Amino acid sequence: AYGQCPRLPCVLKFSTWVGGDMDGNPNVGAATIESTLAHLRGQILERYRSEVLTLARILSQSSERVAVNPALIARVAHYRVLLPRASVNARYGDMPYRQLLTLMAARLHNSHKARLPGYLQAAEFAADLQLIASSLREHKGIHAGLYPLAQLQRRLDCFGFHFARLDQRQDSRVHARALAELLTDPDWPTRETQARALVLDAVLAGKRSLRRAVAEPARSVVAVFKSLSTQRTRFGANALGPYIISMTRDYCDVLSVLALADCAVRASSSALDVVPLFETVDDLRAAVVVMRQLFEHPHYRAHLAGRGDQQMVMLGYSDSSKDGGLLASRWALQRAQVELMDLANAAGIALTFFHGRGGSVSRGGGKTERAVNAAPRGSVQGRLRLTEQGEVIHRKYGMRALAIRNLEQATSAVLRATLRPRAPEPREEKWREMIGVMSAASSAAYRALVYGEGLQNPQAGADFVEYFRLATPIDVIERMRIGSRPARRGGGGLENLRAIPWVFGWAQTRCGLSAWYGVGAGLQAGIAQFGLEAVREMARDWAFFDTLIDDVEMVLAKADIDIARVYSELAGPLHTQFFPRIAAEFAATLQSVLAIKDAAEVLSRDRRLALSIRLRNPYVDPLSLMQVDLLKRWRAAGRPEDALFRGLLSTVNGIAQGLQNTG
Repeated sequence: AYGQCPRLPCVLKFSTWVGGDMDGNPNVGAATIESTLAHLRGQILERYRSEVLTLARILSQSSERVAVNPALIARVAHYRVLLPRASVNARYGDMPYRQLLTLMAARLHNSHKARLPGYLQAAEFAADLQLIASSLREHKGIHAGLYPLAQLQRRLDCFGFHFARLDQRQDSRVHARALAELLTDPDWPTRETQARALVLDAVLAGKRSLRRAVAEPARSVVAVFKSLSTQRTRFGANALGPYIISMTRDYCDVLSVLALADCAVRASSSALDVVPLFETVDDLRAAVVVMRQLFEHPHYRAHLAGRGDQQMVMLGYSDSSKDGGLLASRWALQRAQVELMDLANAAGIALTFFHGRGGSVSRGGGKTERAVNAAPRGSVQGRLRLTEQGEVIHRKYGMRALAIRNLEQATSAVLRATLRPRAPEPREEKWREMIGVMSAASSAAYRALVYGEGLQNPQAGADFVEYFRLATPIDVIERMRIGSRPARRGGGGLENLRAIPWVFGWAQTRCGLSAWYGVGAGLQAGIAQFGLEAVREMARDWAFFDTLIDDVEMVLAKADIDIARVYSELAGPLHTQFFPRIAAEFAATLQSVLAIKDAAEVLSRDRRLALSIRLRNPYVDPLSLMQVDLLKRWRAAGRPEDALFRGLLSTVNGIAQGLQNTG
């Protein structure tokens, strides 16, 4: 009817992997998953109870003055019998809404304490709220308390009784080591893909059984899958999010999870949403091959059919950038989405991309609406899942007005991309060729510096690891209690260092190397081969490339190569080996970006951001120089956890707050 808005479906859902992220953290397992789910449920039930009691104060209508649905009166009578110990104030005798809401609060309290009679599921609570809403609508109570009730109904739609879905994540190598134990095959992790596939097919078909887990890590891994089955029954299917496999290299990594789940609780894998996470540049390039093999695998296709032919794929921004540099990472991510989308459409699979973005540019950070607009045409389709991490959560959602604004922008971007996608662009094929050339040149330059690839000096990679440790405050960052996981996955090389401390370390030095090194080499290669005007046209008319150039321009504006030089001098002789190359690439990147934008200085078209950086830097610069001095003294003293260390922690926090987009 005119003037009446239909009840809209819930378009926003929240998830978390705090308490479920086992990747690199031995302290997370079956017990933490169970306690986290219980804590989340308790938090939201207490919030509902508080809101119900607030509603009881608002809905004070007397049955002597207003009519009430008979069904509501009957529900009050039923609850008085069901909850004989619940205390209802005697003066509420003629206030049916207050009586029912007070009894509902008692039932929510029982649910929180796991006592009967409580609400067993959110649908029961929703039915009580709807009963009150219907009575208000039918008896002229629309303006007498319906709005706050509708707000509670909307929150219940969003949060249910689980608050946030708990994702689980584990490294594929942990699964491989567990299967080595369960199959009594020590060489399992190193066997060829096809050899592992034959064994896994036999396990999934019930033709081969896995032995009982008697040692670690198999015991802990199997315990997790057993716990997931138990907790799904206890807390409901909505409480558990997807099971994410980090460092997915081949399709056996996904089949391994199904085999382990079936080993723990027979047929429990049917309830799992298994999500491969492609993290490095090479893994992103191979993603379409891996997913094609899965979609063609009979057992996995049957598993997907039981999940409504829906598949989620997670894309790693952080590790791909650390692996190949920003430009190669962004292009690998873009190309993977195009290829996977075409594959899923041909296979009849509804594909959702899960973007593992961080706060900094080198970890995929930036404005969500711009990222959606720059995504491949048709890749959103009404579904978008992304991570919000670290300081980004406080900055974007710490204030109510900002939170609403950011959520509105993200939602509107998804709606636009879904309902009014960009028209096909005939020049895009040429642009892909151009960005491919730039990506290859950029990655080669980045990996030559960071990993020593293509150089005559076989020690170059190890030297750069040492340079990084000396020229950045990474030794301070590794001791800070700011992450959910250890800073490393294993050994001492850069391959095992997590992306967050890698990016954070370079940001602290005011260099920001992780966000721009190699980009200059890539842009120069593109300009040399295709011409400046062609590259300018691509930046002007292709949202993907335009966003990339804008992001690089922003990090260049925040960088200070002179202060970075002071940090670099902490590395002693390694300073002269590496810093001239870093400074030269910074100059090349700056020159290329300005040429493409046809500008005399960075951020000339974004005066607000330029002014913000100019106002902040005078406060950040002294902190940077102070940090260098404290690092020298602290390292000379043997790195004790004393007053010097506490001073260093203060400078790290201060610089991060001043720069923003740092981790």
